[in-house]
Amino acid sequence: MAELLDDLDRNILALIQEDASLALEEIARRVGASKTPVWNRIRKMKERGVIRREVAIVDPEKVGLESCFFVLIRTSQHDADWLDRFLHAVRARPEVMEAHRLAGDIDYILKVRVANAKAYDAFYRALIAEVSIYNVTSTLSMEEIKNTTALPL
Repeated sequence: MAELLDDLDRNILALIQEDASLALEEIARRVGASKTPVWNRIRKMKERGVIRREVAIVDPEKVGLESCFFVLIRTSQHDADWLDRFLHAVRARPEVMEAHRLAGDIDYILKVRVANAKAYDAFYRALIAEVSIYNVTSTLSMEEIKNTTALPL
């Protein structure tokens, strides 16, 4: 269920999605409000889970994770035991940046960040050792055209 947000909430969120390190005074100045109401709104949005967490976004290439693979997974098993093993395996692997269950011919898609193709192969081998998968198709991203964490408010 969507949270009820007014224009001030959305303006605050738009700013802190781009830079969560902005000082409260700067946020208040940019949204045209005083510090206390802005602080209260941010606190309430955190309490309600609208703001889940604040993080630093690291450049993957600068830390040696130059390769991004999209992994399309089809399974022939849909029982609870298989799903538990699959979810555990995916959640335990730090290389998996995102994982989604899909509608259609593909069951799951993973976004995997690794140093190179050899590191991806090690990830793949570890994954299939933990859980049986019917079909895996891996696609290497040649160029990242857009990457944002900011939601369109």
